[in-house]
Amino acid sequence: MNAILLIAHAPLANALRQCALHVFPDCGAAVMAIDVQPNLSPDETLATSRIAIEQLTRVPGIKGVLVLTDIFGATPSNVAQKLVDGVGSRLITGVNLPMLLRAVSYRHEALDTLVSRAVVGGTQGVMQVAITAPQNQAKRKHDPEEHDHQQ
Repeated sequence: MNAILLIAHAPLANALRQCALHVFPDCGAAVMAIDVQPNLSPDETLATSRIAIEQLTRVPGIKGVLVLTDIFGATPSNVAQKLVDGVGSRLITGVNLPMLLRAVSYRHEALDTLVSRAVVGGTQGVMQVAITAPQNQAKRKHDPEEHDHQQ
């Protein structure tokens, strides 16, 4: 089984972890969250993250760690890049709830497979939803003589 470490701007990491626990109440030992506080230096966040990843790798049955961060190039992502080794741990940025839930669902698979499934879950979870007119309200008819300027 693989563990998941969330590193994101406060309070996102813990909020995502709580959502995962809502859906998968048994995933608590395998999912850890670090909220990056604005008043802490990147070195302090890195030290905390190193402790977290060490704790996760000591959990019986954990073979690898998937690290998920919010924004590429920001402190959480920069810290995570110093943590992962590309072998026993991997990094994905741009975490969203669909990505996390997919990762939790497939945490028992090989780390390479888990990474692929998490990325697909994250991208498939983002979509535009068609908006229809509210029930019992007439749709506005378009008059070709009117010029609607939309930006």
